[in-house]
Amino acid sequence: MVEQTRAAQAGLTGERVRLEPLDHRHHDGLCEAVRDGKLWELAVTHVPHPDDVRGFIADAIEGREAGRESAYATVDLATGRVAGSTRLMMINTEHRRLEIGWTFLGRTWQRTAVNTEAKLLMLTHAFEDLGMNRVELLTDVRNAASRAAIGRLGATEEGIMRGHMVMRDGHVRDTVIYALTRPEWPDAKQALRARLTARPGA
Repeated sequence: MVEQTRAAQAGLTGERVRLEPLDHRHHDGLCEAVRDGKLWELAVTHVPHPDDVRGFIADAIEGREAGRESAYATVDLATGRVAGSTRLMMINTEHRRLEIGWTFLGRTWQRTAVNTEAKLLMLTHAFEDLGMNRVELLTDVRNAASRAAIGRLGATEEGIMRGHMVMRDGHVRDTVIYALTRPEWPDAKQALRARLTARPGA
C-alpha cells in the first residue's frame, strides 16, 4: 500500500499536459483558472472560490500525506499555465479501486485536449501502475456536460445515488456513478489515444 500510494503521488506528463502534485506554489495559477469562467458559481459542481483556494490546497496536501488521495494541478504545457485541478481519491488498495474527482478546468481549456489527455494519464496510471481493477467517476445528475465527457472516456453509467450530497446552495444532489474496469481499459485507452490523434486540439 505504501509503495502504491507513493506512486500515486508522482507527477504525470503527456504531450499537452502535466499533472503536478498540487502545492501552494500553484495557488496563484489555480486562482486564475477558477476565475476563468467564474467556476465557483456553477451550481452543479464543487469548485472553490478564489478566496478559498489556499485552504483547498492545504486540504489536498493533508490528504496526500495521509495516503487518502493524490491531488494534481493540471498544467497546460503549451503555455505553462495552470488550467485547473483533478485528483485520484478514495484510494482503496485492498479492493483495488479508486475515484477520479474534484476535476475542474478554466473555461479556456474546457472541451480541449487538455482534459482528454489528463484523463488518459490518470487512467493509465491507475490501471497500469497502481494495479487498480476499477476506477469510478461521479457527477451531478444535472451536469450534462460532465456526463457527456465521462461517457466519452468509455465509462459505463451504473446508476444514480439519490440524495447523495448537499451542494453549496443547499440543493440536495442526486449523483450519477460511472466506472471503468480493468477488462474495459484496453479498448478505452485505444479510443482515447485515437481521439487525441484525430483531434489534437479537442
